[in-house]
Amino acid sequence: MAPEATGFPFYGVDEDAALRRILEGTATETGERFFQALVKNLSLVLGTEGAWVTEYIEESQRLRALAFWLGGQWVHGYEYDIAGSPCEHVIKDSRMVHVPENVVALYPTDPDLAKFQAVSYLGVPLLDVDGAVLGHLAVIDTRSMPEEPRCQAIFQIFAARAAAEHQRLSAEMKLREREEKVSRLLDSAMDAIIELDEGLNVTMVNPAAEKLFRCAADQFTGHDFGRFLSAAGRGKLAHLTESLKARPEGQQYLWIPDGLNVVSPDGDTFPAEATVSRFEMQRRTFYTLILRNVNDLLEAQEKIRSLTIEAVFLKEEIEALRSFDQFIGQSAPILRTLRDVAEVAKTDATVLILGETGTGKELIARAIHESSRRSDKALVKVNCAAIPPTLIESEFFGHEKGAFTGATAKREGRFSLADGGTIFLDEVGELPLEVQAKLLRVLQEGEFEPLGSSKTRKVDVRVLAATNHDLRQAALKRTFREDLYYRLNVFPIELPPLRDRGDDVILLASALVEKFARRMGRAIAPLSPESIRRLKTYDWPGNVRELQNVIERAIITSRDGRLNLDRALPEASKPDRTEPAAPLNPAPDNILTDQALREMERNNIIRALEACGWKVAGDDGAARLLGVNSSTLNSRMKSLGIERPR
Repeated sequence: MAPEATGFPFYGVDEDAALRRILEGTATETGERFFQALVKNLSLVLGTEGAWVTEYIEESQRLRALAFWLGGQWVHGYEYDIAGSPCEHVIKDSRMVHVPENVVALYPTDPDLAKFQAVSYLGVPLLDVDGAVLGHLAVIDTRSMPEEPRCQAIFQIFAARAAAEHQRLSAEMKLREREEKVSRLLDSAMDAIIELDEGLNVTMVNPAAEKLFRCAADQFTGHDFGRFLSAAGRGKLAHLTESLKARPEGQQYLWIPDGLNVVSPDGDTFPAEATVSRFEMQRRTFYTLILRNVNDLLEAQEKIRSLTIEAVFLKEEIEALRSFDQFIGQSAPILRTLRDVAEVAKTDATVLILGETGTGKELIARAIHESSRRSDKALVKVNCAAIPPTLIESEFFGHEKGAFTGATAKREGRFSLADGGTIFLDEVGELPLEVQAKLLRVLQEGEFEPLGSSKTRKVDVRVLAATNHDLRQAALKRTFREDLYYRLNVFPIELPPLRDRGDDVILLASALVEKFARRMGRAIAPLSPESIRRLKTYDWPGNVRELQNVIERAIITSRDGRLNLDRALPEASKPDRTEPAAPLNPAPDNILTDQALREMERNNIIRALEACGWKVAGDDGAARLLGVNSSTLNSRMKSLGIERPR
């Protein structure tokens, strides 16, 4: 239970209860309701008269309250000048300000302190990743507020959650602006743009399509688009959309040879040049059909594609900001890494992010981009290890129509899409040597030629690269260009492995327990001393990613509300046990061992299926929890005789 607000402030605060209150009070809220839950719980936890969180309006030197809880009720529309108030030092000096008593006497020009009968004050700034002040979090009380380090630490945790929500709302606003631009582009395009579902039924049209077909959007939506085509056109479109399924991701678009014969609702028939592309969203397949002159069409299509990709990247950034548990940590190594991020983010310097698998290299790249002057542009990610060597040059720099077999249309590369923004080259050590030379030219000169083109393209792109390899050793062995290594290694940032982060593993594990338990609808007890010991003594070769998997498995197999680390942690981390000496000539027990392993596998699959409501495939299916393909899981269920209970 959280402490009541009636006791003397700052004494007798239960830290564990306070942390639970933060998570429980804010976990399901966002925006204004999040800030309301935050300040109300802060006031209750610390036992103060009031608490408020603000946003800083730098132009007018004012603070606007996002939520203000005072004397058991809400204060609405609260906004004030910072001059002459204790908040001025919080904002201008970017530091915590604590006035234990006599706050009215110390700040006599503040008109509100006396009105609120304030005696004491505590405020802390809310900072962006680059140190910019977003606002502040503060409490006041009608009694003295003596210094208490434990309560100040709790106060800082509330402030960190408020700052994270500030950043998330900023990213969400940028996403809305991007989506509005996409909508305006569709509405203002001269092309007729028609969106079809997998059955080729119309789901959306733009005004140009209404003009082309001479009918309103509601006469399209929900209807089979085949009714607007000739018989030959219907067959051609069905054949081409089916063939797109076999194309690799990123190349699922076609110029339709000879166009389509279109039939308007009034019976008028006319030919139209066309392209069709395929994309997936929320596990559903859609097609975009664009009708217009070929030259104008390709230009408009590329604009739509670029804006759509940027919107997807911004959505991913918002999801990353929601997962605040990945940022948890107060060890010296992780704090040093975050300081490096803050120092380099505002520059355009190339950054090389080094670290073992699962340490969060992509997360650091996102933080650098989001805090940079390029944050309003796209962060384009490329996994260099996931692209076939024969396609990587085309992926990076694009190609012209006919540049190679299968290049039926011009295509922009990732560097073109990232122009003005940032490109993140993950697993950069896997790049082929021939592509390394072109990458070096982009870094040095900011230019390249697409495949099949003699024209030089100029781009302004900031490069962030990541690897878990020793590129210096690779350069010595001539498997990686030495000159490229030095161009990438302008500002190296090394992410510490989880085993070197001390008590961070416990902070992360506790947050992950809360997250996964809430998702699965289970009540899990706090980490026991034995669980803490085992988590801290394990070496974590897979780092934070492995910790996430272990905690999720431990909750799936939990019993009586306690984590089951016996099933989740690898054998090497389990407590030492004194084993009886093996006989010199042990009897063969292969049959018994196979039976035991088979039974263990069967029980584990059943538990996973029960946790997922007997759903096998999908993001919330048992196959994902177990880390196997759904077809493999179905095969094992059949082999082990597992059937869903009736």
